[in-house]
Amino acid sequence: MKNNFKKILALFMIVALFVGWFAMINGIGSDPLKDKIQLGLDIKGGVYVVMEAKTDLEGEELRKLMNQTKEIISRRVDNLGISNADVRVEGNKRVRVELPGAKNAEEAIAQIGKTAQLKFTLADGSVVVDGGQVKNASISQGKKGYAVSLEFDKDGATAFEEGTKKAVSGAVSSLNPSISNRAIVIWLDDQIISSPVVNEVISGGKSEITGNFTKEEATQLAALIRGGALPAPLEEVTSSVQSAKIGFDAFSQSVKAGIIGIAIILIVMLVGYRIMGLAADIALLMYVLIIIAAIALMGSVLTLPGIAGIILSVGMAVDANVVIFSRIKEEIRAGKSPRVAVQTGFKRAMSTVIDSQVTTLIAAVILYQIGTSAVKGFAWTLLIGIIASLFTAVVVTQLYLGLFAETKYFSKKSFFGVKDDNNEAPKREFGFMKRRKIYYIVSALVIALGIGFAGIKGFNYGIDFTGGTMIQLDMGKKIEISEMEKLISDKDIDAEVIYGGENQEQIIIRTVTSLDNTKRGELIDDIKDQFGIAEDGVLAQELFGPTVGKELQGNAIKAIIFAAIGMLIYIRIRFKEWKFGAASLFGVLHDVLVLIAFYAIFGVTINNPFIAGILTVVGYSINDTIVIFDRIRENNHYMRGSEEEIIDKSINQTLGRSIMTTVTTLVVMIPMYIMTTDALREFIVPLMVGIGVGCLSSIFMCSPIYYELSKKARMSRYEKQKSKGKKTSKKKYVKAEKKVKEQV
Repeated sequence: MKNNFKKILALFMIVALFVGWFAMINGIGSDPLKDKIQLGLDIKGGVYVVMEAKTDLEGEELRKLMNQTKEIISRRVDNLGISNADVRVEGNKRVRVELPGAKNAEEAIAQIGKTAQLKFTLADGSVVVDGGQVKNASISQGKKGYAVSLEFDKDGATAFEEGTKKAVSGAVSSLNPSISNRAIVIWLDDQIISSPVVNEVISGGKSEITGNFTKEEATQLAALIRGGALPAPLEEVTSSVQSAKIGFDAFSQSVKAGIIGIAIILIVMLVGYRIMGLAADIALLMYVLIIIAAIALMGSVLTLPGIAGIILSVGMAVDANVVIFSRIKEEIRAGKSPRVAVQTGFKRAMSTVIDSQVTTLIAAVILYQIGTSAVKGFAWTLLIGIIASLFTAVVVTQLYLGLFAETKYFSKKSFFGVKDDNNEAPKREFGFMKRRKIYYIVSALVIALGIGFAGIKGFNYGIDFTGGTMIQLDMGKKIEISEMEKLISDKDIDAEVIYGGENQEQIIIRTVTSLDNTKRGELIDDIKDQFGIAEDGVLAQELFGPTVGKELQGNAIKAIIFAAIGMLIYIRIRFKEWKFGAASLFGVLHDVLVLIAFYAIFGVTINNPFIAGILTVVGYSINDTIVIFDRIRENNHYMRGSEEEIIDKSINQTLGRSIMTTVTTLVVMIPMYIMTTDALREFIVPLMVGIGVGCLSSIFMCSPIYYELSKKARMSRYEKQKSKGKKTSKKKYVKAEKKVKEQV
């Protein structure tokens, strides 16, 4: 009955897999599942801006102010008519606004950002009313053009009537000779936008602003007034404008690269592990389906870095299966039947799989908590991927392997990669511990080289660390960079100009100073006038304020520290031995330093993805180290021999798994690197380097360090004194230790 239930469940999963993939691609009674995924601004295009409130308030008062600011900006965004816009408080003093599909980035940022502080004053500067007391504002058309009709709330109506009485009296002194002392002055961000003269006392709470307004000017002013006054000035600290064309092209290429990578993995697993590979392929297809369904049904936003997170988690899913398969093959070689070996192999591999995945999960959680929006997208898909990989490896793979092992045909050892007579050529075993000093020297040289390059050349910090502006333009043809440099220089802007795109028809402008929305708009307008580029020629814009870079650096350091502490605590609890945790921590530090050396030596740009790269290195390195340490812990119980022999044996037993997992993960990421854009490569490069470094360090650094710590802990008192260089009689210490033991 139990076996029949497994067969029914396995059949149900196969049917669910086919139905699920069909629903994802073509849909069943509704739109395809893939079309329900919400795409991020970096894919479908749009604008996001992060603004910081300039206020000294703290605690509850600050919270109320930011909630009020959020509500006001939300109303302004609604007036822009942009669907699926998102406004939320980020941190303590910042508001993040995302406007998917916004056509005019400069106008959108201007209306929701800086130019938002509205007030009405007399000519002497005394405030009459602020924008928060305006009930409504609309446009009307009269003989002299367009006008803005105002309606005040009860308090605003009273205050406005009193203000017009003072203005009409002519008793008010004007601070500006060009403004009548009978005027009501309208300010936006301390700039005068209108100063209509009051001819009579205005009561009843309604008024009209007339002047030489165009329809667009009147509409924009009315929209700002309807939004109300912000309770505190806002400063644009970060913004990004992404064209739909460049984003969707990158998305399309990323999807193709992902499909190619996963197809390669399916083939590698099938060829390398035979019937076990078939079970893994079924689990992997189920895993991809779960990921896409989770993102679509949970309403998660898929970004380009998120796709990189999915690809990386595919490697984690493969890793769980490889650990299990390695155990099963060992059990078969030990003389067990495939059926028993599958049961025993899963049982013995489970702690390793859980430990290795949980440590990476810790890194992903910390990355999600500390990272910015782009990094959060990467971390979120990685989180979902790790959970899905645990489910598919533990449930799906185990189900199908168990059924295969119970059949007459597939239960042959050859289907599990083992010869029927178990007569296999002995594998060469490497002596890692005796060469450990060579590894120390090589690592020290690499890190020292990195420090040297960093000291001489410095790091290549991107604008998101240093602060600055990036503008990417499609010129429609290749132009001389000197022409663009001259135009920029004439505007007193210090910038770097480089080519972009396949045919060098794109220009990328980078400045080390932050150009606000107004300055960016003026520069782009001048470029359009001189070079005649199309309206959709502005592919992307990014701004990072000077404070953002410092925060990113601080977040990178905090992320590493918190992740290391979290993993150390987990390892200490699980392994019940501090030496494992200490060796892992040394390995993490080593990997971080090597990755930083890589950035310094090759001049790779250090920017936002750098944090994701560091955290992935930490998580992946620990993942690989845990697998080896788990085997060392097990062999310490069941093997006799010196510490050096046990550690060497453990590394050799897990060496195939380490290489296979690293290769398969890199295989998935290589198409992504080749086929996608520079923006996504900034995520892929540190991940690829980190995966390689993490694999090497777990073998050549963490294990030798654990050996050093274990060796020292097991030294006799004489050996400890001798290692310190003290000349003491060995006979004396042996006698003393014997006496202590007799007393005990």
